[in-house]
Amino acid sequence: MDPKFCPHNAQVETRADGTLIYSSGYEMSAPVRTTGDWLHRWAEEAPLRTFLAERYGAGWHEVSYAQALEQVRAIGAALVARGLTQDTPVIVISGNGVDHGLLALAGQYVGVPIVPVAEQYALVHGAHGRLRHAVELVQPKMAYTVDADQYAEALVLDVFDGIEIVASRPGHAENVTPFAELLKGDPTVDIDAAHAKVGPETVVKILLTSGSTSAPKGVPTTHAMMCANQAQLADALPFVKTRPPVLVDWLPWNHVFGGSHNFNLVLANGGTLYIDDGKPVPALINRTLENLSMVSPTISFNVPLGHAQVVEALKKDPELRRTFFAELDMIFYSGASLPQEVWEGYEALARAERADIPLMNTSWGLTETGPATLIQHQPTTRSGIVGVPLPGVTAKLIPDEGDPNRCEVRVKGPNLFSGYLGSPEKTAEAFDEEG
Repeated sequence: MDPKFCPHNAQVETRADGTLIYSSGYEMSAPVRTTGDWLHRWAEEAPLRTFLAERYGAGWHEVSYAQALEQVRAIGAALVARGLTQDTPVIVISGNGVDHGLLALAGQYVGVPIVPVAEQYALVHGAHGRLRHAVELVQPKMAYTVDADQYAEALVLDVFDGIEIVASRPGHAENVTPFAELLKGDPTVDIDAAHAKVGPETVVKILLTSGSTSAPKGVPTTHAMMCANQAQLADALPFVKTRPPVLVDWLPWNHVFGGSHNFNLVLANGGTLYIDDGKPVPALINRTLENLSMVSPTISFNVPLGHAQVVEALKKDPELRRTFFAELDMIFYSGASLPQEVWEGYEALARAERADIPLMNTSWGLTETGPATLIQHQPTTRSGIVGVPLPGVTAKLIPDEGDPNRCEVRVKGPNLFSGYLGSPEKTAEAFDEEG
């Protein structure tokens, strides 16, 4: 095995009733206190390194770590000056972008939760009921959108009455604060004092569950959850600590995978996130391929459909294939099992370009678990393996009485949430007697 990868080391306890208790044989590293610790570290150690980038014309609009820290502190001061607190979140109703990322970090820096919602809630008229539910659930005092004209139909809903609307591009909308105003900060705010009040148990974001069976539930996410999960991932994937991750990633930040797992993997390890404005849909996949032709990622995150489309493109484009595999350490799939033919397609393409094959893997987790709890972190040859518990995680596998090949999985660890927003009944249902 390549020494940069970490072999599995699972410990197993078998109980009398057949229940299996799995844990990692590795000790979990101590996490940082807050995400601000990561930002300060990399602004000092690699101030000129690009942290966030988004497409701008034929190239990229890039923000370095030093610039990000300066802007996060300014935005944070503007939030504090407006009286925003733990109880007055900022709801975000548009997709990924540099300004969105800076606003999220500013909220984390001063203890104002950010609530990113699926942009289709605002763009699709039939989904406005879900947007209304989200606003009524979290009671924000500010709403951010990248483009006020694009989201105008949603912003005039009465549920936004009394809420300050902020937009990177205010357009023709009335009573909208330009995002540039937040970047001016507020000299009357002691930003260091505001940041000092933030700690591990501070809620930094509220993520909404998919709501496939009921109305979406709010999952308060703390610094402790996110910082623990990144410490766990770095223990299982040690190469991210020695080579800062470079991502070209479209996965939406209103989901825990894109917004917590991937975003924080970059920030925690001093990497660079190129925000992919493409998607694995017919109208946008070519944009993803264009972005991949410009940047060699070290990790490729995607859903199975996206990976399948990338594999087909790599077969046809030798130059894209060279760029894609040039620095690649890991190919990671989520959302469903990767078809084996796509897996084998990647293997064949990698062998055509280099001597080794990147680590190909997945993990298992939920919005409530921050997200990663189980991960396959040693090389294998087939898809569908969710792996073993991360350091610090305990997994309980309870046999299904009706099917010996099935079991219920329950987990606990420092990366888990403590309860749903305003729903003690659902919270009680989520935990068993062992937590």
